Amino acid sequence: MPTQKKSLPPPTARGEATRAKLIEAAHSLFLKHGFHGTSMRQIADKAGLALGGIYNHFANKEEIFAAVLDAYHPYHIIMPALENTQGDSAEALIRDAAGKIRLGIEQANAETKLLPIMFMELVEFQGRHLNAIAERVFPTILRFIQRFIEKREQVRDLPAPVMLRAFAAVIIGYVLTELMLKNTTIFKQGQFNWFDGMVDIYLHGIIKGEASEA
Repeated sequence: MPTQKKSLPPPTARGEATRAKLIEAAHSLFLKHGFHGTSMRQIADKAGLALGGIYNHFANKEEIFAAVLDAYHPYHIIMPALENTQGDSAEALIRDAAGKIRLGIEQANAETKLLPIMFMELVEFQGRHLNAIAERVFPTILRFIQRFIEKREQVRDLPAPVMLRAFAAVIIGYVLTELMLKNTTIFKQGQFNWFDGMVDIYLHGIIKGEASEA
């Protein structure tokens, strides 16, 4: 009985698998050596390719870096979760969104896999690749803003984009301070729910009584 040949995956699937290997290899090397400390040859070697094979997928190292930033960004998890955010009130909507975003960041292991890449992006490229990601997530954010605006009678008369930017600042601030301060004495000693506390301050402030409408 003749031996049946194992069918090869279609070219597109093979190409995608090779591209994924390159992104994974580059991510590991960028974390270890930085952007400028990593060469195209190192990426090719780690991915098990000839150097020329990289150029079938990426034109240059910056293009690889942009692909790494996109691949390890938690928006792939956060955006679908944000679409399913629930809440009968503005506060409930924000709390549910905050929880889903936090979970997405944790699932993506953003603290170790993304933040160093983000710092490289800001220093080396002034955030221009993040702008491309922002364009992709904008439709989802816009839909969330619309749902928030529908509950406008429950919140202060402030521009919705400003409130959403402040909300993003709370999330980003939590992630950054968790990274930088979690091993300090005050953080270790304090038995607090840091995340919920910061969201609560976002929603209600720190001053007792009614907030000024000025």
